[in-house]
Order: sequence, then structure tokens, then C-alpha cells
Amino acid sequence: MELWSNDFSDGNPIPGESAFGLPDEAEHVVFGPNRNPHLAWSGVPEAAKSLAIIVHDRDVPTRPDDVNQDGREVPADLPRAEFFHWVLVDLSPLVSGIVAGSFSDGVVPHGKDVADGPGGTRQGLNDYTGWFEGDPDMGGNYTGYDGPCPPWNDSIIHHYEFTLFALDIERLDVGTPFNGAQARAAMDGHVVASASLVGTYTLNRRYL
Repeated sequence: MELWSNDFSDGNPIPGESAFGLPDEAEHVVFGPNRNPHLAWSGVPEAAKSLAIIVHDRDVPTRPDDVNQDGREVPADLPRAEFFHWVLVDLSPLVSGIVAGSFSDGVVPHGKDVADGPGGTRQGLNDYTGWFEGDPDMGGNYTGYDGPCPPWNDSIIHHYEFTLFALDIERLDVGTPFNGAQARAAMDGHVVASASLVGTYTLNRRYL
């Protein structure tokens, strides 16, 4: 299979239009348009009965000590972890693309209520759910797509991997709600093909 986007090319920056956070000189970061990017694909195997998309950031700091702190920077050698930004399952194998902004258009404080997506799809919780836990202004269940918003003082540029999975089952065996780790576990043994696209993003003004 092949996966691509009209909004960014593999290994290059994701546009601010698709970001949860935008750089701001006064506030460091402000809300972005948060529109899901255009995606398209080809070469889906005949054996595929459904498709799934998982988007994750592989460069998330494992310790919060320096994150978004004035006068400090998240060190490059800090161990990194994953952060899920979108988990979409039960997509028809007859579909060959997703229109920009069709699944997300704007930041919704406390999270979007979009577990049931367009075309019979289902969407899982992304990791902003845990990030904002306990925040009275933002806390809630963040479902569907919410784009990049890495620490504004991170010394490295973050990489966001968009992966399309072709599955041999029509409906993924996950409960409601579900998250990225649960979706991956349910897909184990059912993936007949996959394709990935990586975009980058940073809020560190040193790179802008």
C-alpha cells in the first residue's frame, strides 16, 4: 500500500492548519485550527475487510520537569515515549482517502464527542485525555483527531507517524471507549498490509 497527503510530504513539516497548538511570541503557544490533514492511499489488498488509522508522536518527553518552563529546555537525550493523536477504526476498504477537516475542525476544550465517526467509523481516545486530566479548563475525554502541540521548549523536532492498516476483519474487537494501545492489541494477527507517512512539527522558536 501507499499512503500520502496533499498537505505535507513524508519527512517534512505538518502545516499549522493541522496543529492543536501554534507558536505565539507572547504566550508561547495558542490554539491552532486543529483540522485533520488530507490523507489518501492506494494498493489496498483484496483480502482487506476494513482499514484503521493510527497517528502517534514518538518523541514525547518521559519526564515533565522541564516541559514548557521558562528559562529551561527539554534535553535532547531525555528518553522519549509515544503519544497517540488519532485512532480511527472500521473504515471501509472501499474508501481511498480522507478530506482535510472532515474529522476535526478546531480545538474543543474538554474534548470532542465524536466516538462515532463518518461512514460508520469509530474513533478512540487520544492521549490529550491523560495530558489534561485534572485541568478544570481543559480536562475531559479527547476523542478522534487532535493535532500536534509539542512542548514549546523541546530541543528536538517531533515526528508524527500516520499509519494506515488493512485488516482482515470488518469490525475491530475493542470496547467503548478505547485507546491506541487497545486498538493495536486488537489488530494483532489481523494486519494484511500497512503504510506509513511521517510529518514533523515544532513550537520551539529556534527552529521557526
